[in-house]
Amino acid sequence: MSDTKAKYDASSIQVLEGLEPVRKRPGMYIGDTGEYGFHHLLREIINNAVDEGLAERASLAAITFHTDGSVTVLDDGDGIPVDVMPKYGKSALEVMMTKLHSGGKFEGDAYKVSGGLHGVGISVANALSEATTFYVKKEGSYYKQDYSRGDVKSDLLTITEKDIPKEHPAYRLTNMPSGTVVTFKPDPQIFGELQFDFDRIKKLLRNYAFLTSNMRFELRDERTQPLPTEYGFHFEGGLSSFVRYINKSHTPIIPKPLFIEGEQDKIHVEVSLQYHNDYHTDILSFTNNIETKEGGFHETGF
Repeated sequence: MSDTKAKYDASSIQVLEGLEPVRKRPGMYIGDTGEYGFHHLLREIINNAVDEGLAERASLAAITFHTDGSVTVLDDGDGIPVDVMPKYGKSALEVMMTKLHSGGKFEGDAYKVSGGLHGVGISVANALSEATTFYVKKEGSYYKQDYSRGDVKSDLLTITEKDIPKEHPAYRLTNMPSGTVVTFKPDPQIFGELQFDFDRIKKLLRNYAFLTSNMRFELRDERTQPLPTEYGFHFEGGLSSFVRYINKSHTPIIPKPLFIEGEQDKIHVEVSLQYHNDYHTDILSFTNNIETKEGGFHETGF
């Protein structure tokens, strides 16, 4: 056994900058590098689109699975800001994609309700992706920028609609006043050969459609042959529609779900319930559209 001890001095200290910590310890940011963490990347991007809907700035979120393993998320919200942040000398888009804890959800009125990780989610997805491409339409102009494993691969380009491939989901921006499109491919160096689970995301979007009645959610899978698989979800009835869906295999005791909503101290609450003839009880609770499977004070109080 050697008595030699490793020297511990200033040369032993590492400083991980930018998104380096994410790639070095991904589990700290997404839970794991298995199925859960893999799909968490997509959930964070979808949550950004949902946040636009909660802020009443978006009415559509569309997700497309591509044959090369990448996925695209489109929303018709205001579009990620592309103007320069004086402190960094870079566009807001680039700062948000390359720095942790940067975003518009910490304070102010841009987002009163948010389900994302407050400036962590989208940059983490960018860091853990082999390739990421952003298309933004804002104030009538189109922008594009490419990234790889968290690094900038191209300057923020001002483009025209002719520069957007017609077969790409981003081409839909040409018929929208504004919006954001993100295409990313999770890095196989991190996740191996994992693939997106269509049914898992379909269930997520269906739930979001119940919880965000002002939005339509679309899901397209180009991996299926000979034709893509497509679904669309939009439930104007909101929570009441959700309760009817849950109770579809039961016989309701009351014909229509009860619905109650109110607001106090800037906290908005909605509750819907319907009694049925079974002894089993289903209680689902959500906070900012994120399911709270272990309950919480909001569920206990109810």
